[in-house]
Amino acid sequence: MKNTKYIQLAAVLGALAVGIGAFGAHGLEEILTKNGQIDTFETGVKYHFYHTLAIAIVGVLIVNFPKAKHLSSAAFLFLVGIIIFSGSLYTLSLTGITWLGAITPLGGVAFILGWIFLFLGARSLNQ
Repeated sequence: MKNTKYIQLAAVLGALAVGIGAFGAHGLEEILTKNGQIDTFETGVKYHFYHTLAIAIVGVLIVNFPKAKHLSSAAFLFLVGIIIFSGSLYTLSLTGITWLGAITPLGGVAFILGWIFLFLGARSLNQ
């Protein structure tokens, strides 16, 4: 059986991104407007979705190149980035707890590291 856990993870994260985005646009609009955080919430959803797609791509690469190094680390870092970056923006938008903005960049660093590990993993595809 091929390793498809990252593709399955991306499917779940993608469904969550759509659900969170739709709920934000319809069910949470009043709260987000009151807190002045519609743009912040939308940024969280966008980065959530972008990196869900990245995890899906990495998952396909892992299925096709199971010996490639660094790809699992890339997917893991994208997941950590979604949790910290998007999660902190979602929470900040809904609660107004501004100190959460201080941890959001840690999620951004995880995203950047994920892209670096994807680069390194892609280099090993030719070896």
